Amino acid sequence: MKVAFQPIIDSESNILILGTMPGVRSLELQQYYGHTGNQFWKILFALFDEPFTKDYKKRIDLVQRKHIALWDVLSHCEGEGSADTAIRNEVPNDFKTFYATHPKIQHVFWTSRKAEKFYKKHVGLNPTKNYALLPSPSGAYASMRLEKKIEKWSVMLELLNERL
Repeated sequence: MKVAFQPIIDSESNILILGTMPGVRSLELQQYYGHTGNQFWKILFALFDEPFTKDYKKRIDLVQRKHIALWDVLSHCEGEGSADTAIRNEVPNDFKTFYATHPKIQHVFWTSRKAEKFYKKHVGLNPTKNYALLPSPSGAYASMRLEKKIEKWSVMLELLNERL
C-alpha cells in the first residue's frame, strides 16, 4: 500500500499543483518529486529565475514564498513501481475538507493526465475553480524538451502576477 504525503500549503496559497501519487523514490526520500529524473523542481526554479538547488528545504521554501500548494490526488493506492498506469484500488484525498480549510485555492493544475482523470472521477470539477493540465515533469515524458515544459508551465506566472 502506497500512502501519499500531507499537502504543503500556506494560508495565502491560491495555486494547487496536483500529482497522482508519489513515485517509489519520492516515497523513499519522503520528498515531493524526489526522483532526480523528475524535472518538477527544475521547472519551478527556472520559472522564478532562481538558482536550482537539490536542497529540499530550499525547494519547499520556494513554493511557500510563492504561495503554491503541493499535493496529490490520491491518498493511497496499490501498485508496483512508480508508473501511474500501475495504480490500482486508488482512494482520493479529502478535497471537500481541504478546500473548505483553504478557500483561497482558485487554480488547480494537474501534472499528469492520470492525475486529471482520477480527480475528475473521484472529486469532480468545481465551477468556482480554474483547472489546467500541465505537461508532466516526469523524466518518463521525454517527448517534450525541458524548455518547452517551462514555457507551458509559465501560465502560473501570469496567475501569480495577477495577485500582486
